[in-house]
Amino acid sequence: MIKQYLDLGVQNLLIPMVNSAAEAEAAVAATRYPPQGVRGVGSALARAARWNRVPDYLNRANSTISVTVQIESTAAVEAVEAILKVDGVDAIFVGPSDLAASMGLLGQQEHAEVRAAVEHCLKAAKAAGKPAGVNAFNPDTTRHYLANGAEFILVGADVALLARGSEALAAKYIKPVDGGTPTGY
Repeated sequence: MIKQYLDLGVQNLLIPMVNSAAEAEAAVAATRYPPQGVRGVGSALARAARWNRVPDYLNRANSTISVTVQIESTAAVEAVEAILKVDGVDAIFVGPSDLAASMGLLGQQEHAEVRAAVEHCLKAAKAAGKPAGVNAFNPDTTRHYLANGAEFILVGADVALLARGSEALAAKYIKPVDGGTPTGY
């Protein structure tokens, strides 16, 4: 799957559910041509090489790919320092919702233990000299993670923004049948 995306021209990958250094190494290897990795060579057919029109593509391609791995489990938090040491892992992105679920705290991404695990990952990334990002839809949590080392942050999701915008438009123009507030559209 990674090869297919790279052949289409993708240069920045966000790899979910990386739980160990070995999984991080496998993710990076999938993005690199041999001997540094296992990416299949088919650049003459690949859009990424503009169908073999990018000079020296095979020798340069490895250096044009950015790999960010997602830290989304207690196992990943425990291994974050080792994951960050993997050559080719350019950044980490922490997913508090999946992390909370793996901690037995489903739906509680604001829980103190989850926040502490996120902060641990942010500190580890800073110590490793690599950027770290995180999901934080709550404005106070966003500010907290930014103050604690997050270098990039997801503050909204496209589907949620589209849904809330659509709901606002519908509420503006569609009158509820019973005179109350509509519960759905």
